[in-house]
Amino acid sequence: MSPIAGVVVPAHNEEAVLGRTLARLLAEAAPGELDVVVVANACRDTTAKVAAEAGVRVIETPVPGKAHALRLGDDACQVFPRVYLDADVELSTASVRALAAALAEPGVLAAAPAPVWELGATGWLARRVHRVHDQLIGPRRALAGVGVYALSEAGHARIFPMPDVIADDELVHRSFTPAERRVVAQARSVIRPARTVRAHLNRRVRVRQGNRQLTELGLPAPEGRLGAGRLAALVRSGTVSPLDAACYLAVLGADRVLTRRRRGISWATDASSR
Repeated sequence: MSPIAGVVVPAHNEEAVLGRTLARLLAEAAPGELDVVVVANACRDTTAKVAAEAGVRVIETPVPGKAHALRLGDDACQVFPRVYLDADVELSTASVRALAAALAEPGVLAAAPAPVWELGATGWLARRVHRVHDQLIGPRRALAGVGVYALSEAGHARIFPMPDVIADDELVHRSFTPAERRVVAQARSVIRPARTVRAHLNRRVRVRQGNRQLTELGLPAPEGRLGAGRLAALVRSGTVSPLDAACYLAVLGADRVLTRRRRGISWATDASSR
């Protein structure tokens, strides 16, 4: 059969999780239904072998960097729509079908699944911080922060060739109007967030630097900045406890200090969630 979608999976030292990701992705797929390309970039482990054993196409490159890997995989794809999937995020065959169906609707150029957060192995403080962060960001998230986004052929023309950015998903989010993008409720991505506060901070620093980079490129966040009033409203409504809010604010302060101190953060694997 002809593929219903192409799937690009950039992977840097992902041998611990890639097999799980590909097994979930292909579990219900008919032969030839998905055109999957894994780009093993600057790997020092068996990522490429794991991908080959799963029966998908594999590209190896000594050049590190997620944007570079996305471009390589995208060039190798031969079908639209295209799904871009983080190597540690689970997405089912049915979810790919739902994303493809959404992109077939008139005017929809980009789509993403609804996230499912797997917090079982997350430390108590990181879990509290994550719960607050998700309540604050969730209503604004759309295409960013869920480990997956999908593009129609017209949407792809707006994004690729992708520039060398840190936050590729945020780039995609900011490149489309609310009317052009769709969160597909029938699709789910399973995400395992950082297990420790240290790992959470490392991720948040990359996110902040990526957002700053996009603003400097002329793509400011369409929703604007979050104000303190939003957190206060969540506490007053009982959605967020005062203790959770205090934990979040303490980690947020450390996040901002680290962002100011660090420069040149690039895409890297978070070993804590593996």
